Amino acid sequence: MKSLWSNKDAKKFRGDLATRVYTSRLLGAEPSLVLHGGGNTSVKTREKNFFGKLTDVLHVKGSGWDLGTIEKAGFAPVRMDTLLQMAELKKLSDADMVTHQRAAMLNPDAPNPSIEAIVHAVIPHKFVDHTHADAVVALTNNKNGRAVIEGVYGARVIVVPYVMPGFDLALAVHKAMQKVEDPTQLDGMILMNHGIFTFHKDAKKSYELMIELVTLAEKYLAKKSKRKSIGKATRLHKPAEDLLQLAELRRQVSLKRGCAVYAKINQSREAVGFSNLKNASSLATRGPLTPDHVIRTKRIALTHQGNASPEASVNKFAENYQKYFDKHNDGSLTILDPAPRWAVWANHGTLAFGATLGETDIIADITEHTVQTIQQTENAFAGGWKALPAAKIFDIEYWELEQAKLRKSAGAKPVHQGKVALVTGAAAGIGFACAEALAQQGAKVVALDLNPDIIPQMEKIGADAMIVNLTDDKKVLAAVEETVRRYGGIDILISNAGVFTAGQYLDELEARNWDLSIAVNLTSHQKLLKYTIPYLKKGIDPAVVLVGSRNVKAPGAGAASYSCAKAGLTQLCRVAALELAPEGVRCNIVHPDAVFDTKIWTPEVLARSAERYGITVAEYKARNLLKTEIKSRNVGEMVSAMASPLFSKTTGAQIPVDGGNDRVL
Repeated sequence: MKSLWSNKDAKKFRGDLATRVYTSRLLGAEPSLVLHGGGNTSVKTREKNFFGKLTDVLHVKGSGWDLGTIEKAGFAPVRMDTLLQMAELKKLSDADMVTHQRAAMLNPDAPNPSIEAIVHAVIPHKFVDHTHADAVVALTNNKNGRAVIEGVYGARVIVVPYVMPGFDLALAVHKAMQKVEDPTQLDGMILMNHGIFTFHKDAKKSYELMIELVTLAEKYLAKKSKRKSIGKATRLHKPAEDLLQLAELRRQVSLKRGCAVYAKINQSREAVGFSNLKNASSLATRGPLTPDHVIRTKRIALTHQGNASPEASVNKFAENYQKYFDKHNDGSLTILDPAPRWAVWANHGTLAFGATLGETDIIADITEHTVQTIQQTENAFAGGWKALPAAKIFDIEYWELEQAKLRKSAGAKPVHQGKVALVTGAAAGIGFACAEALAQQGAKVVALDLNPDIIPQMEKIGADAMIVNLTDDKKVLAAVEETVRRYGGIDILISNAGVFTAGQYLDELEARNWDLSIAVNLTSHQKLLKYTIPYLKKGIDPAVVLVGSRNVKAPGAGAASYSCAKAGLTQLCRVAALELAPEGVRCNIVHPDAVFDTKIWTPEVLARSAERYGITVAEYKARNLLKTEIKSRNVGEMVSAMASPLFSKTTGAQIPVDGGNDRVL
């Protein structure tokens, strides 16, 4: 591991706390040291309190902050005398510890101090760095872990057996430090099955000690490893792909969790190689790298064989989770959802499941590091990978402080959170409005359009964009499969793509006018349904919404090609509703009218149209029973609602968004 220290960059950070920010970010920039909020750092300073009296203060990383992006505001200033007094207590609940740490802060607006604040306080060094380095965890997580650590580091570090984080760990570290004749001569501390601390009076030295000690672990593993390349055997194997089974796995996990989840597959050589190991199921069900990960990943992975049904695999995981809970519950706890957070899928790779894309990415990152570190340990040590006993992992998973965090994060969620929505014709107008409304309600939107403008338009709302000719079967199928490959399935289909062909009376109607309208306004929707239906059947509360037109019920002269295509689309919706109802898939259609905030309605066109009726543009826009203007946003909001549980009991419906039309009524 290389040091990222830069003298040039370091000069930009003046003062102890600023330098603490700099080296913390250096640690956070290396995923093999800390992942997604893991690890913590501190610096001891002297500063004036509110009354102008110099006070010894520990600035320690605050809860909720990530080392990679931390600012000064991310450190909680806690009085050292309070922390040291707490370290002398014989007993203290973790909840009381958190309360008293917060009461001892100089700034009440700062975040809660790390639960390891007392640990940082009792280490007699100015700067303290703590990480969950993969390589160090690999050294500790085997049957001879302590002997290995002592052999690698000798007297440079002290070793503390695993103790649950919180006050118990603070006491254990305090006692260990008191036994050392001169703790200021130590370079670090190893917490078995947990991580590593380094410390020094100088920020740069403390950081570089971390790099040095982790590098020693990496070199030891490389020397002991039987194979240098993880998953080397996969060179002879092409990863299998079964997107329908992927969608079904995601569906079963969602049902067990009680909400829609995304599924992210990793088919790298390392991931597939791990999934193909004969003992992959054993390795993936021994426990996490560090206890901290259990809050994100649960204790073990789901293991799934290709010839098993996803439902059976997920049910088995849930049954085993129930047994795990029953065995360790003291009678006072309520079980969490029994759904897996990651999986090993034989011959396919690994999967991460999350209710949000952020959660999914975090779990995917932890899974990747878990697979790599387990493999390193297996290669380096006789007896291989050994995690903490299930009882100790359970204590963290159901720890009162972690339960409090989960309760705080609970609450109302966006209506489409966890869902995957495919929207066509989304580069502008109604299609863009539909995509935006779905994204605002939590869906991951994948938008298709022939217009290259789809790319910058989707960037505005955090959606994916694909340039696709929707009349091309192969490209439509490829787009659908890529969507499933990225997120695990499809739950919502908004089929909006269309074209308004030039007005021509029947006796003058050109074949190309008719053919274009039928191809885009009708046939392209049929193709899309054909390729999405297999995945919609495996979706979460799946819904299809087609975008029709007022012309279906009130056609105009000279619009035969457009009106007939939209009428055919309406009939297609009705047939789809009949066919898909037994599968739980709803199919409805919306009929907008007079939506003038689109590209075809330029100010000049609007002015000419209003003039023909002898009214103003404003009056022309509101030419409906409610005398209200219909905007793309109004249609998008209706479509989003129709795809939501609000319409869970409705299928085959035709919903107008036109302000009321006397010709239709």
